[in-house]
Amino acid sequence: MRPLAMTAAAPLLETNNDTAPKSRERGRTSVLVVDDDRDMCELAEAGLGQRGYSVSWCLTPGEALTAIERDDFDVVLVDIHMEGMSGLELCREALAKRPDLVVVVMTGFGSLDHAIGAMRVGAYDFITKPVSIDALALTMGRAARHKTMTKELRWLRQHLGHKQLPNVVGDSPPMQHVADLVNRVAETDANVLVTGESGTGKELIARALHDRGGREGPFLAINCAAVPENLLESELFGHARGAFTDARAARSGLFVEANGGTLFLDEIGDMPLGMQAKLLRALQERKVRPLGTTHEVPFDARIIAATNRDLETEVAQGRFREDLYYRINVVRIDIPPLRARGNDILVLAQGFLERLAERSNKPVSGIGRLVAERLINYNWPGNVRELENCMERAIALAKFNEITPDDLPAKIRNYRPTEVFNLSEDPNELPSMKVVEERYIRKVLAAVSGNKTLAARVLGLDRRTLYRKLSRAN
Repeated sequence: MRPLAMTAAAPLLETNNDTAPKSRERGRTSVLVVDDDRDMCELAEAGLGQRGYSVSWCLTPGEALTAIERDDFDVVLVDIHMEGMSGLELCREALAKRPDLVVVVMTGFGSLDHAIGAMRVGAYDFITKPVSIDALALTMGRAARHKTMTKELRWLRQHLGHKQLPNVVGDSPPMQHVADLVNRVAETDANVLVTGESGTGKELIARALHDRGGREGPFLAINCAAVPENLLESELFGHARGAFTDARAARSGLFVEANGGTLFLDEIGDMPLGMQAKLLRALQERKVRPLGTTHEVPFDARIIAATNRDLETEVAQGRFREDLYYRINVVRIDIPPLRARGNDILVLAQGFLERLAERSNKPVSGIGRLVAERLINYNWPGNVRELENCMERAIALAKFNEITPDDLPAKIRNYRPTEVFNLSEDPNELPSMKVVEERYIRKVLAAVSGNKTLAARVLGLDRRTLYRKLSRAN
């Protein structure tokens, strides 16, 4: 290939054509080979070139650093042993200049410690000499895909926009709607009901509402399903000293302790009916009566409730008070299940990977293409919580600095999504558009666990239109 073009006014590289790096061709995966062995460079250029790569090469680390500053190579292949500057030093300096660089190091079998050292300073992978061109091409392909995915994830993060919520990751249309609702209602005092399947991050949304609001008081949370009924009243409303056994001192309760801030009532759908009546009165009067007292104490806390139950069904079946439902459901925010969030899955997975890998002190930094496909295809019944558990397991088992399918749980690794439409190739057996529409509506409803409000949003319909289509289908 031709040497890089030089400019007389500001030469970027030595003009000696024997040492100047070869320039790459547009539209092809570009590889920069850095090795003081010319034969190795020419071998890599010929072998990778035949496999569709655009290869440039340098014989010295100094020339390589200049080329890296000048151009954006997809992959840089570095020999670990060179005169003047080792491959490890080159890797460190190159990544300091270009943190997004994907570096692969070449080493002999006796120098694996150096390769591991290079990976610790940020190299993506290593390959041992003597190098098989086929193995080298596979490694270059993995490295190039890693860079592409890293760019895509960075782009997604950068384009989350001003609606992005603290600690809430996602730019899918359902999450954009959630962010819009949070931003619109955050600075009001309206009671909010957050709904969604278990593991979707309802408390994160509640905290985002608190953080975006103007209240300076604390954010306090209680899981209504985890506290026995005889203790829940005391936790919420407080008690006087001696009000019951072990009540050795008076306590104000969470409603009063959350003054000026937010009280988050998680799993409110599991609250016993008797306690629901007392909660309703407190919300109506904005006062609580501590156990063992005759006086009432006013409170000034914003109330956010959450549940994974369908409260409309619970009301219809007499398990949840209708008047309490309307009291807490001034504004409703439906959190979509993870399976309905598209590429948010990969952004969340990469975020978990980076945080958990750092905590585990393991040099795992990427998600391979096959892993990404499996993460996108899986239906995630446990939602974000299950994804975090999956990534923690993958990091614990990872042998390389990129997660592979073998690191995933078997149920995710072997999952096969069902087809939405099993269409025949026989024109006489093809369904009508009406039937196809009905099938898709029911597929979306199943994906969102029957939540018609969320299903209508995913389908781009209003609730009335969705109900009309469902009634026609029945």
